[in-house]
Amino acid sequence: MLSDSSVMARMQKKFWKTKQVLIKATGKKEDEYVVASDADLDAKLEFFHSVQLTCTELLKVIEKYQHRITRLSQEENELGLFLRFQAEHDRTKAGNMMDATSKALCTSAKQRMALCPPLHRLHQEVETFRRRAIADTLLTVSYMEKARTEYRGALLWMKDVSQELDPDTYKQLEKFRKVQTQVRGTKSQFEKLKNDVCQKVDMLGASRCNMLSHSLCTYQTTLLQFWEKTAHAMSGIQEAFRGHVPYQFTTLKVPQVSEMLAFFSFSIILLCPILNGKCTCTCIELF
Repeated sequence: MLSDSSVMARMQKKFWKTKQVLIKATGKKEDEYVVASDADLDAKLEFFHSVQLTCTELLKVIEKYQHRITRLSQEENELGLFLRFQAEHDRTKAGNMMDATSKALCTSAKQRMALCPPLHRLHQEVETFRRRAIADTLLTVSYMEKARTEYRGALLWMKDVSQELDPDTYKQLEKFRKVQTQVRGTKSQFEKLKNDVCQKVDMLGASRCNMLSHSLCTYQTTLLQFWEKTAHAMSGIQEAFRGHVPYQFTTLKVPQVSEMLAFFSFSIILLCPILNGKCTCTCIELF
């Protein structure tokens, strides 16, 4: 008899737990007071999911950023080599400018690659943070959600029993006490895991701040050094060639171009050998 009663209790417990799962899955409205009691927990969970998402996005951004830096350095170096090649065939002042600029660009391309090690280190730390700290917190959150479902299922069970409770009936009163004991047990387990989740999420946020401040400090220092050296090199080129007279380009207006073409056509007619009053040259056909 005791075994039958125990089996029935387990079945009822699973029934109300399953009902709570369905309520959550279908988005049905739950008891507002029960939901309000978990407001602080839900705020912590929202922050945790934000940390989880942003860390994943940050890893993708770092990978793209490293790729862009490598490509930019390659293009910058190619431009420097092109200017150096042109400078070798130009002995004018412009050739000297191209040579100086090519050296600055090639140096800048090499110094830009110095940004990759701090970014690689940042990527490693964020990935480790995601695989360990976030994964550990996520495991605790899953345990807590399971305990919360059992607790709210027990509350539904107690609410159902209390609606049919007759204080004068011993069996119904005994059943209510058993369900009440079940609610207390699930609540105790849920409160413990709820406290663990809140503490871990707080520690997770603080750990992320420390990790990013340390890693980004190294990257920021390297970036500032790169820009200082590059700006100094470019400023040196500007000062060295200050006062240099730039090239003066002369453009032809449309009427001038048409007049030149007409004059050129007439010159060809005069220069072509004439036979029987006809020109044997076909170059006039171009016009």
